[in-house]
Amino acid sequence: MVVTEHETTPVADSDAASPLVDKSGSRVREMFRQIAPRYDAMNHLLSLSIDRYWRWRTVRILKLDSAAPVLDTCTGTGDLAIAIAKKAPKNVRVVGSDFCHAMLEIAIRKRRAGTTSESIEFIEADSQSLPFPENRFQCVTVAFGLRNVTDTDQGLREMTRVCTPGGQVVVLEFSQPRLIGLRQAYGFYFRNVLPRIGQLFARNDKSAYKYLPESVGQFPDGQALADRMTAAGLTDVQFTPMTFGVATIYQGTKPVAYQGTKVSTTESTE
Repeated sequence: MVVTEHETTPVADSDAASPLVDKSGSRVREMFRQIAPRYDAMNHLLSLSIDRYWRWRTVRILKLDSAAPVLDTCTGTGDLAIAIAKKAPKNVRVVGSDFCHAMLEIAIRKRRAGTTSESIEFIEADSQSLPFPENRFQCVTVAFGLRNVTDTDQGLREMTRVCTPGGQVVVLEFSQPRLIGLRQAYGFYFRNVLPRIGQLFARNDKSAYKYLPESVGQFPDGQALADRMTAAGLTDVQFTPMTFGVATIYQGTKPVAYQGTKVSTTESTE
């Protein structure tokens, strides 16, 4: 699955006393630097290319109705930014940011002359301290990357800060299936099968696919993450589980008068 933080949701059958995963910036950056050359191949193989569908669903909900630019944070190798550029009007600039230079190098190589990807701007930046002014982007997205940000709440606050009033903040992230049986099978696959397959590709860093199930298991999902988005100042927060809850799309709106006011959240289902 795609490898691209405080309240936790345990993986099915996991040890509740397991130590917190190390998500320090230096550790995560180095891990992605090592797996960058085989990152895309691993993602598509291990997810049976379902990650492409999840990104497609994410792009579909974006409301690109102004000339303001769009920001994809934790862009990695740029797949979501490229998909957004295909949908965006010609006058809308797409920017992708990531703090791992090796991943950005691959994203830059994916740009093709004469296509919508040609004009995408890729910038090296930490999602906890984005180098952009307030109210800059009509949509701010992140796909399978918020989980890797050291401080989840700071990452969400930064996404909200740079979003225009009335604009969207959209998160695509792994989540835990709720269906009994499937949840246990999913947990077994994540903890025992996926790491072994991933290690065949990630020979330089065999901890990369051990990190994945650990980070997913210790990351809030569903209503818990929706509440964090509300606490960051977003309103009308909704979430849509996909593929039996293996991944979830979250979306919220930055209020015209941004005050970080909490509102109730709603859940929609696929």
